[in-house]
Amino acid sequence: MKLAVYSHKPCWRSDESPTGYATHGGFPFQMRAIAGLFNETVLVLPGRNSPEKSGEIPLSGHELRVVPLSLLYGHDMERKLRFPFWLLRNMPSLIREAVRCDAIHAPIPGDIGTVGMLLALILQKPLFVRHCGNWLAPRTVAERFWIWSMERFAGGRNIMLATGGQPQSPSASNPNIRWIFSTSLTEDELRRIGSVRSLPECLSVKLIIVCRQEPDKGTDLVLRSLIPLKKMGRDFHLDVVGDGTALLALKKMALELSLAQQVTFHGKVTHEEVLELLQQAHLFCYPTRASEGFPKVILEALASGLPVVTTRVSVLPELIGSGCGVLIENPNPGAVADAVDGIVSDPENYQRMSLQAVDTARSYSLEQWQACIGEALVQSWGPLRTNANAR
Repeated sequence: MKLAVYSHKPCWRSDESPTGYATHGGFPFQMRAIAGLFNETVLVLPGRNSPEKSGEIPLSGHELRVVPLSLLYGHDMERKLRFPFWLLRNMPSLIREAVRCDAIHAPIPGDIGTVGMLLALILQKPLFVRHCGNWLAPRTVAERFWIWSMERFAGGRNIMLATGGQPQSPSASNPNIRWIFSTSLTEDELRRIGSVRSLPECLSVKLIIVCRQEPDKGTDLVLRSLIPLKKMGRDFHLDVVGDGTALLALKKMALELSLAQQVTFHGKVTHEEVLELLQQAHLFCYPTRASEGFPKVILEALASGLPVVTTRVSVLPELIGSGCGVLIENPNPGAVADAVDGIVSDPENYQRMSLQAVDTARSYSLEQWQACIGEALVQSWGPLRTNANAR
């Protein structure tokens, strides 16, 4: 069976990749896992002319190839205005791959994923949609459209999975929609990085936040929390990992708060470097106010044995509520500082949280993610590969 994946994830040429293309983030790991389920997989992605070598990860997998589209520039309204012209230019490739494939996977939110979903419905191809945003809190007309579409068409050969997790079903109107978690950690990585932590005997405690540095991710709150934490008798250091539109403002804030010696900005780093930095930290702080689906970095922190300070957004209460950290009701610098102080002031409780963090993360390997998706697809589509070994 041949699968076509329509995604807005940008890619670029890479001589080090077996497909000739690379990208960044967790997407390459998940596409490798999905490709292992099929005879052939084609990724239909926008292509950059210039590579982003920092954090580059090859796009690879079983019989995986990439069909690059032209890059859709702009954000928000500018992107929407450019989209009809982009669509007209790329329509031959979009339609050709939809006709040639046996099934379509459309990760959404995203305009290119939406095109893939519509092509599957028009051509009556088996469709697999994975909603990667915050299913529980749609904020825009587009987000409500995606949820309506999934509830309208889920069932039969249309597999609809919502990224997240709650005791109740994602949709009261259509029970065919199911939860799916998100991860990029293999079972080998979980075993390698999973270790129960103890607080250092010295007074120095290292905090870390890893994410795309955008205004609602909460890095500003963690920075400001260092001011009250200074008065609590410990030496706190913060690692800020990731780039984004807010990075320059955050660096300026650190200088204005006289925190230059207490904060290290690492920018974008590789997957392995993220895991190394997590191993060196003592506590993961993520007081996000953004619309999250299933932040993979939270799993990476838990797998590293780090207690987590975060907020009640999407699936985070399910992950952290088992005793892996502290959930902040009202995200502000004082609340972050109080949560951090409460954790580091009780070494025995810190160790219990670390143990629970490692245990929780073990349930979310990339192999389990692949198996959950594969089981759902096989139930509706039948065998995905001609050989017995689907991995």
